[in-house]
Amino acid sequence: MSAPLILVVDDEQDIRDLLAFNLRREGYETESAADGVAALEAARTCRPSLILLDVMLPRMDGLEVCRELGKDRSTADIPVIMLTARGDEVDRIVGFELGADDYVVKPFNIRELVLRIKAMLRRHSGEKEADQSLHCHGVSLDPLAHRVTVEGETVDLTAIQFCLLQDLMSNPGCVRSRDELLRSVWDYQFDGYDRTVDTHIKRLRARLGSAADIIETVRGVGYRCRG
Repeated sequence: MSAPLILVVDDEQDIRDLLAFNLRREGYETESAADGVAALEAARTCRPSLILLDVMLPRMDGLEVCRELGKDRSTADIPVIMLTARGDEVDRIVGFELGADDYVVKPFNIRELVLRIKAMLRRHSGEKEADQSLHCHGVSLDPLAHRVTVEGETVDLTAIQFCLLQDLMSNPGCVRSRDELLRSVWDYQFDGYDRTVDTHIKRLRARLGSAADIIETVRGVGYRCRG
């Protein structure tokens, strides 16, 4: 089996070289792009396993790239980790709203970034997926086919949204705290990332449409799937 391909997108050559060197040392293959337009072309041509995407890019910024990736069915399911010097909470939320799966602020720790990449790829490959299909109030989730339907109609979810829904549907009626969801879905726990869960839950509910209310908010605690 070939090694996962990581697309590194940053307008700074030094950062691209640093990331590519460390990723290759971890056994990954890499491609790189220096601007947003080139990033979109590379994503559609190479179909990477994951994209490391800087926000501040020439020709097309990373947020617009993320939006365009989500519009294209051939690239919508590629997990995206955004890299940016802008660490304000509102910037993270905007990135998540546009389809980013994770968000890392520069300057970043290479080892932490590699761990996040590994966790994201595990989630995307479905290594922890159970064989049994799940059903709840008109929503069906098939782990092996990586397919979700609402009243028989297929719903397109990102890898993170799929894993969030699977976790909640696997524990019907049980409250899952934000910390538990971070550990289960993202494979890590870092202070200040509670809003990551909230934003992805909001996006998941939007995708579920008429079935959004199967995910209940337990104020001050977390979320649960209707039993």
